[in-house]
Amino acid sequence: MKKPNMTKIAPATAQRADSGFAYSRAFFEGLVDSALAHARKLGASDAGAEASEGCGLSVSVRKGESENVERNRDKSLGVTVYMGKRRGSASTSDFSAGAIEQTVRAAYDIARFTAEDPMAGLPDSDDVAPVGEQRSDLDLFYPWAITSEDAATLAMRCEAAALQTSARISNSEGASVAAQQSHFFSAHTHGFRGGYASSRHSLSVSPIAGKGSGMQRDAWYSSMRDAAELASPEAVGRYAAERALSRLKARKIATTECPILFESPLAAGLLGSFVQAISGGSLYRKSSFLLDSLGKQVLPKHIDLLEDPFLKRGKGSSPFDDEGVRVQARHVVQAGRVQGYFLGSYSARKLGMKTTGNAGGSHNLILSSRLTRAGDDLDAMLEKLGTGLFVTELMGSGVNYVTGDYSRGASGFWVEKGRIAYPVQEITIAGNMKNMLKGILAVGSDTYNYGAKTVGSILVNRMTVAGS
Repeated sequence: MKKPNMTKIAPATAQRADSGFAYSRAFFEGLVDSALAHARKLGASDAGAEASEGCGLSVSVRKGESENVERNRDKSLGVTVYMGKRRGSASTSDFSAGAIEQTVRAAYDIARFTAEDPMAGLPDSDDVAPVGEQRSDLDLFYPWAITSEDAATLAMRCEAAALQTSARISNSEGASVAAQQSHFFSAHTHGFRGGYASSRHSLSVSPIAGKGSGMQRDAWYSSMRDAAELASPEAVGRYAAERALSRLKARKIATTECPILFESPLAAGLLGSFVQAISGGSLYRKSSFLLDSLGKQVLPKHIDLLEDPFLKRGKGSSPFDDEGVRVQARHVVQAGRVQGYFLGSYSARKLGMKTTGNAGGSHNLILSSRLTRAGDDLDAMLEKLGTGLFVTELMGSGVNYVTGDYSRGASGFWVEKGRIAYPVQEITIAGNMKNMLKGILAVGSDTYNYGAKTVGSILVNRMTVAGS
């Protein structure tokens, strides 16, 4: 189960290419300016518009044969019009002058007849990211000029590596390769203008081990902005196979209470639950178990949470948020104490606070422990667990964000004296998120990046395991 060194993909399969877009940024600027001009002509008090384009390739294979080849190319112009505190939105994929005017008119008519919302409106001008301050060095765009044939070859190599790992790998749910890229330009009447291009590429496989009722499935993947940084197909395939093999002969365990070690990809999910609990929508609707937590101790003193929108090639990097508001690196949690929420302009107004530049969600989040040492890899974390449950898969969405109650179907491994004893399945783990967050004993150095979240495995002091 120890994650291998994921050798990078051969550079020859991931060369940089022309953008591959059908529309230029200058063309998008013209569309947006035309939409805003028409909104002013109609009498809108404020307006915003965004033009965007996305394109890509997705290829899947199964048992050595091509299964699906999909190409996508999407475009859109979205317009939001304000009539005082009334708001209306409309969109179109037709970029003709007549269609733009009709779309603006549709948004205007919706705004005219919708109910007033005292908190509605564009972000305050003082919060907007000026053009001269917008970071242009985030390195987010790496187009991948891969053909469907070459993508299928990579996917087949990945699946073949999984199938060849052991005779006990009996089947496969397939492997896939995806190459996606997009760009946009946005502007509004409070002074914002900006946009950028970005890319995201991935490689994945799902092998099956065993036969009959004893079959077990697992998966692994690699996802990067630059295809040259993807793990090699063979490394992904072998690791996915090893994960499936490790789950063979899984059993149930008796109901108990014990410490729980969450594998790093699942730890990213715990972090996501925390983020949702201190995000504006949950807070102003009073649907969070962490209401009024600003300045309070909600995690152990050894835990810090950093948000950094400016990481080069980061999956959550951006020079501004979805409203054009400036962003900044900050400590969301410092020594276990909440230093800030995740707010856009609307939720900030509802709470009587200032936006934190999180319209559209969080940026790159890095959870760390002041107790973590460089050698705290998975083996070291299992030793810290001692005797308890190492969880590698969760099923269902069993988090009550109002109360914090947590209950998820799970599978993983029973650990005794710091060593994996046997795989387990068909169990449920339960607790309360408040207690789980406060009960974090350690965070591993085995960091994993899941979207915009980076965290190592997390050891929680005690939860209930419901088994046989």
